[in-house]
Amino acid sequence: MSNFVIECHNLEKAYTASLNRLILNDVSCQIGQGEFVVLLGLNGAGKSTLLRSLVGLVPLTKGEIKIKGVTMTPRTLPQIRRDVGMLFQGGGLIRQLSAIDNVLCGRLGVRTSWQTLFGFPERDRLLAMDLLAQLGLKQQAYQKTSQLSGGQQQRVAIARALIRSPQILLADEPITGLDVVACQQVMETLSQLHTQQGITIVTVLHDLAIAAKYGQRAIVLEAGRIVYDGRCENLQAKFAKC
Repeated sequence: MSNFVIECHNLEKAYTASLNRLILNDVSCQIGQGEFVVLLGLNGAGKSTLLRSLVGLVPLTKGEIKIKGVTMTPRTLPQIRRDVGMLFQGGGLIRQLSAIDNVLCGRLGVRTSWQTLFGFPERDRLLAMDLLAQLGLKQQAYQKTSQLSGGQQQRVAIARALIRSPQILLADEPITGLDVVACQQVMETLSQLHTQQGITIVTVLHDLAIAAKYGQRAIVLEAGRIVYDGRCENLQAKFAKC
């Protein structure tokens, strides 16, 4: 059994006229259990496409993805998604719902429709509240998410991803549009999940300084290809244009 929880072999995403090239061009990489990896590159480099392909959100024209040794196919995708949490830019929350109800939405893929017909079981609600408390949001649990700050909303989104107890957390530009304090709160939260719970984190970032501060390893893409895969030291000297 491989020690890698994510394996990408020769990934290719179809040619697009706007870029006049392949979005992903023969991308191969492996990510080990418990790594904190940042994906970097200019707009259009293929970062988000690569990240989203890891949960089957982007159909590939070529290549193979394995998650925890399981090859991704339409049949294995539900099994794979049980182990992988996804955090979208802006959180992707339902603004009219309270923070705790948004977190409980993360259980919808685990519970059947019949099981949630009369509401979520008490143990789910207790788990959701516990996660919010861990992220410093106990007082905001019953507020509508539309009333929360950007940083608080993103932490609610993290709690929603964590309620499924994923071993891998993918974050697509989780700090875009947030102020400096909120950026720090979100990145510190991801860092603690990595160091304290051993969750494998893969996140798309634009800021080289933040990547160097929090990431263990950087994968830099340019025009759909990996041009750097290594430690996060001296990233600014190497890739000042990212």
